[in-house]
Order: sequence, then C-alpha cells, then structure tokens
Amino acid sequence: MKQIFVAALLALLSTQSIAVTQGDVAPPWTGKDLITGESVDFPDVLGGKPAVILFWATWCPYCKAFMPRAAEIQAEYAEAGVQIISLNHKERGYGDAAAYAKSLGFPLVAIADADSIGDAWSIDFIPGLLVVDGEGNVAYRRRSTNLPAGSKVSQIWASEVRAVLDALLSSDATGS
Repeated sequence: MKQIFVAALLALLSTQSIAVTQGDVAPPWTGKDLITGESVDFPDVLGGKPAVILFWATWCPYCKAFMPRAAEIQAEYAEAGVQIISLNHKERGYGDAAAYAKSLGFPLVAIADADSIGDAWSIDFIPGLLVVDGEGNVAYRRRSTNLPAGSKVSQIWASEVRAVLDALLSSDATGS
C-alpha cells in the first residue's frame, strides 16, 4: 500500500507544472506576432538585451491598468534595447487581441494565442509580468496581489520592473 501511495505521489508531482521564477531559464517558444504577422523565437528575439515579458488578455482590468506603464517603460528603456514582449494568454474568445495590441500605440512584440507558452511558464494569473535578462534568465516575476486593479498597483509593478531593468543594465555596463 505504501508503495502505491509513493508511486501515485511521484506521478502527481512529475505532472504538476513548476512555476518559472527568478533565477530560472525561461522555456523557449515560437509565436506569431499579432502586429507584424511574423514568427518570433524566444530567446532569440532578445538580441542579448533584457526584456519585459507581459502575459495579458483584453478583458483583464489589471492588464489594462498596466499597459500605460508598459508604454512608459518601453519609451524609457528603448535606447538600451529593452523590449516589451506581450503574450495574449487566457483570452478565451472574449476580445480582439490583434486590434487591442495595435491600439496600444507603442512598439511591442505581441504574440497571439500564447496559452501554451503561458502554460509552459506556469502563468496562472494575469498579468503575468516578468523581466528576463538578455539570455532569457528570469530576473523578476511579479507576485500575486490583493490590491484592486488600477493606477496604484500598476505603479508598484512598474517601479519593481524599472529597478530590475536598472540592475540588469548596470551589470551589463560594468561587465559583471
């Protein structure tokens, strides 16, 4: 009986998804850009530069609150080669992801139908917000929150992202 229990427990643990978190190498993927229609390969898309990874859906109030902050971050860090790589996840047919991505008005990579990518990265809630270094190693993953969607929480997340980007870019500049 004990052996059956141990075998069942091992089987359960081996099938459970382990969250991609700080210090992990993010799983590679290929997706179609909603804006350009071109194929995008991760981590090649990084070009050796850090990026903000944002899993979002059109119906998500937290995502909508964060998008203006993402635009600000993209503008502030574009000269350093930082990109916003957004992945439409958990859309479930609620909205027009392509129209939404095009309406944002700032340069970003916007990947369509990214549920399988989100699953591989263990994105259970959105926005899934991460920062990766130029090789695709996760430097930051936002924690869940009890704060309501809106300006306050999006500003908190944006300042966390900026702090990580600043650290990554300063370590790149010093060669550490």
